[in-house]
Parts: sequence; C-alpha cells; structure tokens
Amino acid sequence: SMGATAFQKGLGAMHSLSHPCGANLNTHHGLTNAVVMPYVLVWNRRAIEEKLVRLAAYLGLEDHSFGGVLDWVLELRRAIGIPNSLADLGMKAEHAVAFAPQAFADPSTGGNPLPVDAKQFEQLYLNCIRGDLAAA
Repeated sequence: SMGATAFQKGLGAMHSLSHPCGANLNTHHGLTNAVVMPYVLVWNRRAIEEKLVRLAAYLGLEDHSFGGVLDWVLELRRAIGIPNSLADLGMKAEHAVAFAPQAFADPSTGGNPLPVDAKQFEQLYLNCIRGDLAAA
C-alpha cells in the first residue's frame, strides 16, 4: 500500500527519463532511477529546495540545505556502486533526441514539480549522459 501512496504523489521526471531507457536499452528501472536522481533533483531545485532542507534535518545531516541532501545522495550512490551517468548504462548522446519525446509523453511527466517539455527532456538526458550536474 505504501507503493500506491507514492504513486498518488506523482513520479515525475526521474521515472519519465527511466522508462524510455528501460524500453529501448533494457536498463534496470530502479538502477536507472538512481542514476538520474541527482540530475532531476538539481533540475527541480527551485520547486523542491524547501522540502529538501526539511529532509536534510529529518535525515540528521550536518548541512541542512539542498546541497546537503544532494551530497548525501551522491555519496550514497558512490557507496553502493551506482554509476554516475547514463553513459555508464550504455546510453549515447544520440539517444537523447529519440528518447526525449518518449519521456515527455510518459504519464509520469505530469507529476514532476516543474513542467518539462520534450526539448528540456533532451537536455536532461544529455546532462545525465555526460554526468553534468552543473548544467542541470
């Protein structure tokens, strides 16, 4: 039932990005979500920053900020061996153009905290492929 509760909140761009990767490249859905997570967090920062400040406090992080949570996510990924980029899962830059409209059409897109169009999904894919958090 907790999964159903999570789905009611909306899955957003993390899942929208992951679904085309799984469908076209046979990537594992959970792993793909873990790879794209920090890029989507940064992309959505202006809409989620206050919530992440509260999350940092709840997690007992020393740094009660968006950056504190982002650093925690990145360290957790490193500690458990999650790849840094979609390139590590076999995605290439040319896939971004083909997958972006699929991500935009995904039902999860409507649950993203900020609107994302197909061109922005292409940029998000490129960020995830290149491992570029600064561009997000």
